[in-house]
Amino acid sequence: MKKLFHFVFVVLFLFSCAEKKPVPNPQVLIDADMAFSDYSVQHGIQKAFIEFADDSLVLLHDNEMPIVGKQNLIRSYEGKSDSGVVLIWNPAKAIIAESGELGYTYGFWKLIAKQDTTQGTYLTVWKLNEKGQWKYIADTGNEGLGK
Repeated sequence: MKKLFHFVFVVLFLFSCAEKKPVPNPQVLIDADMAFSDYSVQHGIQKAFIEFADDSLVLLHDNEMPIVGKQNLIRSYEGKSDSGVVLIWNPAKAIIAESGELGYTYGFWKLIAKQDTTQGTYLTVWKLNEKGQWKYIADTGNEGLGK
């Protein structure tokens, strides 16, 4: 019985000493989201959404079926132009899961067209890929902040 007690004590001691991985600073997601927005301004909306997308993305737009997968996103842009339109956004907050592999950002966006400006809110879900890059796996937004 004494040996069993010592064995259980040693096992519990070893498991209690297991080191937890530190959760990445949420600033890394803010930085990724800002880089995404900057890329949109510099290269266009379509190129940005393709460049920062994970292969398994889900994109949700009002009154449309979800776009699932990066290849379907690319196909959805065929024959469409985003010239003359600028989409910019600013994350308000980022959260990263304890696992360090998933997180989300939310904030405010502005779409500037020739004579019209629309504003709203957004939510983007991010995944850390095997190369150590944050790519978005889900994105959605809402209009409604006025002009």
